[in-house]
Amino acid sequence: MSGKQATVETGAKPATGSQLISLAATHKRNEGTPFRPDLFEAMSVNLSATERRVSTLTTRRTVKKAWQAAWLVRAIECIDLTTLAGDDTPGRVERLCAKARNPLRADLVRALGLEGRRLRTGAVCVYPEMVAPAVKALEGSGIPVASVATGFPAGLTPMRERLAEIRYAVEQGADEIDIVISRRHVLTGNWTALYEEVREMREACGEAHMKAILATGELKTLSNVYKASMVAMMAGADFVKTSTGMEAVNATLPVSLVMVRSVRDFLEATGNVCGFKPAGGIRTAKDAIAWLILMKEELGNPWLKPDLFRFGASSLLGDIERQIEHHVTGRYSSADRHGIA
Repeated sequence: MSGKQATVETGAKPATGSQLISLAATHKRNEGTPFRPDLFEAMSVNLSATERRVSTLTTRRTVKKAWQAAWLVRAIECIDLTTLAGDDTPGRVERLCAKARNPLRADLVRALGLEGRRLRTGAVCVYPEMVAPAVKALEGSGIPVASVATGFPAGLTPMRERLAEIRYAVEQGADEIDIVISRRHVLTGNWTALYEEVREMREACGEAHMKAILATGELKTLSNVYKASMVAMMAGADFVKTSTGMEAVNATLPVSLVMVRSVRDFLEATGNVCGFKPAGGIRTAKDAIAWLILMKEELGNPWLKPDLFRFGASSLLGDIERQIEHHVTGRYSSADRHGIA
C-alpha cells in the first residue's frame, strides 16, 4: 500500500525483503513515533480487490497430514486462551490456566513426538478482576497474563477510569493489556484525538505490552481500518487487534489483510515492528490455518510466532485438539473427550 490512492493488490505480494525479516527477527518493543498523518491520510482500500486476494489464500496453498498437524501445533502456541464472561470465577480461571499449561492430552503429545517440547498457549486473557488468580495459577510457567481494560468492550467510560483500569490490571500482575479505542474518533476522522488517546494508554501500561483493539466491525470501511491501525501503531501499540469478540462482525480475512498490510507499511516507513491479533469468530482448525497462511504470505515467518501473532479465542483449541486426534488415530472424537478450553 503506497501512493496517494493506495489499494490492496489482487496478486500475492512478497512477504518482506530480507532486511525487514531481519528487523522482525531481532525486534525491540514498538516505542511509537510522532504523529505522522502523511503515512495514512491519502490511503484508500479497494474492497473488491481485497476480497479477491483473500479468496486465494486457502486455494493456492494447502497443508495436509503431518504438515497440517505441525501448523496446528504452532496455532496452539499462538492462542490467547480467553474467558471474558460475566460469571467468571477464580476456579474457572484456574482451570483455563491449567489448560494453557497443558493444551494437548499427554497421549497426543507422545504420538506427535513432542515430549521434549514445552507446548503451551501464547497467553491467558481475562478481565482485570481475574488477573491475580491467573497470575497465581500460571506461576513458573512463563505464560503471560493478558487483561482487557479501558471500559471493555465499548470503551465509553471516562478516560481517567480507563487509565485507572489499566494501572489496576498492571498492579495485579498483567503482562499484557488489551485496550479498546474510541470508535467515534475513527468515524469522525479525528485522528489526532485517537493518537493522543492511545498514547496516553500506552504510557499507563508501563512495561506491560499493549494490544490496541480496533473493533473493526464498527469502523464502517476498510480504509478506516487501515488508518486506525497506523495511528495505533504510531501511538505505541505493540499489537493491533481486530475485535473485542462482542461486535456483530468480528475477525474476517479481508479486515485482517488490511491490518497486516498496515503492519508491513509501518515497518517499512519507521523500522518499528508490531504484532497482529485476530479475535472473535475464529473457532475451527481450518480457520486457524487460513490465518497462519495469511501471516506467512504477507509478513513472513517471524509473524508465525507468539511474540508477533496471537489468536484471541475461547473455543478454537477444542477443535484443534479434535483435528490432531484425527491425525493420530484416524477417527474424530466428540468434544467432551478433551479438557476444558
